[in-house]
Amino acid sequence: MNIKESKLEGCFILEPKVFEDKRGYFFESFNQNKFNDLLGYQINFVQDNESFSSKGVLRGLHYQTGEHQQAKLVRVISGKVLDVVVDLRKESKTFGQHFSVELSSKNKKQLFVPRGFAHGFVVLSDTVIFTYKCDNFYNKESEAGIIYNDSNLGIDWLLNSNEIIISQKDTQLPSFENARL
Repeated sequence: MNIKESKLEGCFILEPKVFEDKRGYFFESFNQNKFNDLLGYQINFVQDNESFSSKGVLRGLHYQTGEHQQAKLVRVISGKVLDVVVDLRKESKTFGQHFSVELSSKNKKQLFVPRGFAHGFVVLSDTVIFTYKCDNFYNKESEAGIIYNDSNLGIDWLLNSNEIIISQKDTQLPSFENARL
């Protein structure tokens, strides 16, 4: 597995070694020892989540606060998304900056999102199956988010606003400036 650091410190793109032949393909999607060696510190994932969505669905920007913050390892099983993270770590030199990467079943890339980041994705294919590992359990009281179209963040979601499908709950999220950090 190859690992590349994004422009946001601690946020990595992982590219597995894929073995293909006439039968199909095989790759190791996760190995705890190799993953920890690549990161240089220990991560213990405790919860796996999966979602199915249609083209244009935007989920995010979400995060957990306080002791319930979550690091995530995300990937696409089927389809294609634009995955976006925003650095919420006030002490970070990239605080308030965002990074995006296309994740797909074709490129098999994964994104490691450390604690202290908001995360979201928009579906670029007809449908997508999206999965993520979390290093902390979900806690409803610690749930927080930032509105996806915050003008100060200036995220290009690659779709026109009329193509984006967002939950009523996510339309009520605060701006970055007013977010609970």
